[in-house]
Amino acid sequence: MIIDDVTQRAALTRTTRWHRLLPSFAAVGGDLVVMTLVILAAGLGRARLPIFNETGDVDNLVAAAAIPLAVGWVVFLAVHGAYAPHVMGAGTAEYKAVVRGTLVAAGATGIVSFLWKLEFSRGFFFLLIIVGVPALVLGRHLVRRAVHGLRRRGHLTLAVLVAGSPAQVDEITGVLERESWLGYRVLGAVVPSGERVERTPGGVPVIGTTLATAAVAEETECDIVLFAGGAVTSAQEMRRVAWQLTDSGTQIMVVPSLTDVASDRVRVRPAAGLQLMELEGARAQAATRVSKRLFDLVGASAIIVLLSPVLLVTALAIKLHDGGPVFFRQRRVGRDGETFECWKFRSMVVDADRLLHTVAATNGHGVDHVLFKAADDPRITKPGRWIRRFSLDELPQLVNVVRGEMSLVGPRPPLPEEVDRYSDDMRRRLLVRPGMTGLWQVSGRSDLSWDDAVRLDLYYVDNWSLVQDLAILAKTMSAVVSARGAY
Repeated sequence: MIIDDVTQRAALTRTTRWHRLLPSFAAVGGDLVVMTLVILAAGLGRARLPIFNETGDVDNLVAAAAIPLAVGWVVFLAVHGAYAPHVMGAGTAEYKAVVRGTLVAAGATGIVSFLWKLEFSRGFFFLLIIVGVPALVLGRHLVRRAVHGLRRRGHLTLAVLVAGSPAQVDEITGVLERESWLGYRVLGAVVPSGERVERTPGGVPVIGTTLATAAVAEETECDIVLFAGGAVTSAQEMRRVAWQLTDSGTQIMVVPSLTDVASDRVRVRPAAGLQLMELEGARAQAATRVSKRLFDLVGASAIIVLLSPVLLVTALAIKLHDGGPVFFRQRRVGRDGETFECWKFRSMVVDADRLLHTVAATNGHGVDHVLFKAADDPRITKPGRWIRRFSLDELPQLVNVVRGEMSLVGPRPPLPEEVDRYSDDMRRRLLVRPGMTGLWQVSGRSDLSWDDAVRLDLYYVDNWSLVQDLAILAKTMSAVVSARGAY
């Protein structure tokens, strides 16, 4: 009965198996649209912007070169792997391939123009590259978001058979279900022959043993067989299973016993037929270096200057509403367990702490629920509604950033009573400065569970990079505007 049920579910996915190539097709189409607009914009800019000299025959040149430029651009992107299915939809490899292919295409265009003595406008060429790179990256990002949205709604999915011990199967399945935007739908599991169970502890149906992986894959016609820890007992057994799966067209994936590790911390080194996986150490120390501190200091100071009118208007609205204090100050725990006074704009009534027990009980939480927030908290003042709606209450923390107590990006600043209940793993959050925003903020804010917030904070600590900080700040703007999880 289990195999029949799994086969029926796999049939739903098989009808859309060609969809694994759809993101690549969408990327090609999106790139062509972006390239056309960029070429037109570069030609218009060269002809209209006063910084350039007389335009000459730029219009005729653009009309003649538009199609060759667009086609050649796409070819160079394809050669550099920008349309490869395995880089689409996740990670930074796709964006790197786009930038690399564009720069090589620019170099090739310059060489061809020189050798053939083409009268190619340098201003047009300059605008083409300066506008083209960010426009293509943005276009890819929009295509990726559209694909992720479809996958979350159950479209463009691939049927996955997970091979491994029941515990490993449940761990991998949990990650794939949580990150539904990946588009991997687990049909069932194959486990070692010594495991005689119909379902894993997490409820994944067990279809067969790992020795019969090829037969099960053929019967279910799954798209991917994903080998987790404990799937095979030797390299020879793994090789045999791979041989058996070769003719089926089923994709083989191997998952090491690693989760929440950024791809740029992992390198594969072939040695005597072995694929050695080198794991770079955690980057907690890198997140405390001078470069990050300088980035925080300059960034926070600039934001204070730019948003000074907003800060002033917000402070006046709070003061004029009830005459109470403008700021709310609370003891928080920073790097290495040092406490500091965290500043916020006050968005609640003055005696909000006294009403905490009543509001928590009304919303079904105990007072020890460290992430407690109520969507309709009666303690929130009228100006506090829009202050929280756009996260303006967090802006005074810019002062904490300038003083070195916080960072622009980092783990959520915990309360001392939270830290008292930390496990050893959770204490790793204290290795870096807490942040005004972080992965927890751009991934759901108040809608996140406590376990998810901790997991995201630990991921940030172990995988820090300045590029990731910039990406989080950009996503924070989107999260604030959409008010996703804000209350």
